[in-house]
Amino acid sequence: MAMSSWFSRLRHSSKSLFNSTPPLLRSSFSTKLITTPTPTANSGSSTHPFPFWSLPIAVAAGSLALYPQSNPSLCQAPNANARTEFVVKGSHRDVPQELINELKAVCKDNMTVDYEERYNHGKPQNSFHKAVNIPDLVVFPRSEEEVCKIVKLCDKHKVPIVPYGGATSIEGHTLSPHGGVCIDMSSMKNVKALHVEDMDVIVEPGIGWMELNEYLEPYGLFFPLDPGPGATIGGMCATRCSGSLAVRYGTMRDNVISLKAVLANGEVVKTASRARKSAAGYDLTRLMIGSEGTLGVITEVTLRLQKIPQYSVVAMCNFPSIKDAADVAIATMLSGIQVSRVELLDEVQVRAINIANGKNLPETPTLMFEFIGTEAYSREQTQIVQKIVSEHNGSDFVFAEDPDTKKELWEIRKEALWACFAMEPDFEAMISDVCVPLSCLAELISRSKQELDASELVCTVIAHAGDGNFHTVILFDPNKEEHRREAERLNHFMVHAALSMEGTCTGEHGVGTGKMKYLEKELGVEALKTMKRIKVALDPNNIMNPGKLIPSHVCF
Repeated sequence: MAMSSWFSRLRHSSKSLFNSTPPLLRSSFSTKLITTPTPTANSGSSTHPFPFWSLPIAVAAGSLALYPQSNPSLCQAPNANARTEFVVKGSHRDVPQELINELKAVCKDNMTVDYEERYNHGKPQNSFHKAVNIPDLVVFPRSEEEVCKIVKLCDKHKVPIVPYGGATSIEGHTLSPHGGVCIDMSSMKNVKALHVEDMDVIVEPGIGWMELNEYLEPYGLFFPLDPGPGATIGGMCATRCSGSLAVRYGTMRDNVISLKAVLANGEVVKTASRARKSAAGYDLTRLMIGSEGTLGVITEVTLRLQKIPQYSVVAMCNFPSIKDAADVAIATMLSGIQVSRVELLDEVQVRAINIANGKNLPETPTLMFEFIGTEAYSREQTQIVQKIVSEHNGSDFVFAEDPDTKKELWEIRKEALWACFAMEPDFEAMISDVCVPLSCLAELISRSKQELDASELVCTVIAHAGDGNFHTVILFDPNKEEHRREAERLNHFMVHAALSMEGTCTGEHGVGTGKMKYLEKELGVEALKTMKRIKVALDPNNIMNPGKLIPSHVCF
């Protein structure tokens, strides 16, 4: 959380610095910066953008992004066991000066070509993925109308765009391997309408879920999805995220009623009405949710809200093995209890929490529960689960009803990633997630845990155990190639284990550039061809976040 806050402050301070520069100086500096080779801040080395006359054919995840690919020689399926490209390759051409001038007429001072600003937008802090290029410029639209004009201009000049939210994504969604224009939506963060009696709210995409819940609290309502701190509603839609409360309230696709998005030609599409259910036409809302900016730029979202629970109880318990803990999570769900959270932490993750927060928690596999409802009902649920725990080798079952104690417990869980770095402060993290049918969770975690424990790297396990979603944080020294290879091997093992159990390569982090190579094995080539047809129909110039989600080899 601290790193996200730092990143946000750095981003806004850089923008303020640009805006305070005299217009004449800024204009001349902008022209110079666009036409002058810039370093890529990779271990301090300097690299020049690829000149247009030597446009390379990229062979990694983000190849040949500027135009639809129909060359049969490119239609080679990637090996799902192939090495992950930590630096995503991409083609690059200079942004035309005409486009820069046109964007300046639209955005006024709300755009920048400052190198530090572009670098920060092109190198997400939470992702181990990097790209060979960074955005050529960053724009900060303040209205849907401005987004339409920006996108339409980029489409006219065939310049790629990358929508940008809270910078909390994991799998390289906001990388700009082909340069282009980064559209930072942070200035569009208004609550446009709140309908208390209908329990829904209409918001702009740049508002964060935590900010939204602060706004809703006086009305006794809240938005129930809780991904990482700093995530924005637009980004949450784009990646189809969920969080610890998904076991009770569902994922993003279950909590968005409708949305508006700007398509590649600059037109605005509204996907549905505000009715809670509808059988009218194609479900365009679900098409956009999880599209990762490859089909449109989300400009407005209508969200389903929930009443703040009357009462809640948070419980923790310990187990001798990770399998015992996973078995209890499964047994709890099969019991029919309406649990709102079931979170699993392995002993390594608990050790990280102890080190980072000065705690003295038992360093064993741990389950955390939350029960909500009336006071009597919450306590009844707690007692039932306590009995289930005792039947599966559980111990040290404790529960909290005091608001401050409950808040402290969940904050520890939310900051688990940052706690990991307390064990290896100079390392980077490869963070990955998979999801399997609930009955397979114990086997998946047991098999993965055996492999992780045998590795020389420090690896932690975190799971949304109530819905079969399993995460691992693998810490590695970025200066040691053998560490990178080992981290990659562990990630491969976990993904292939999940796929062998009819699971998915990503439960909530999304595809981006990191998980593309697993999609054909999971979904089949015909599903990918269908996705490609939709992409080409809506974005014929392939400007919308190119090189993401759909593998470049998919042709039809």
